[in-house]
Amino acid sequence: MIMQKFYKVFLVVFVVFIAINLYAIDWRTDILSEDNLKFVFSIIAAFLGLILLFVLNTWSKIGVKK
Repeated sequence: MIMQKFYKVFLVVFVVFIAINLYAIDWRTDILSEDNLKFVFSIIAAFLGLILLFVLNTWSKIGVKK
């Protein structure tokens, strides 16, 4: 039960990180320019965090028997 709240909190945190970094990117320049690269790396890290979050959530549900 407590783990579900833990996963939801981190889901919100990762989505907020992605949204903030998408807002911060300068869309008039190249996406892989030096100014945008730190935001792109942060977005990639947040997506990897989301994937890991869903994997851990799925693993926690597999072990639970009702």
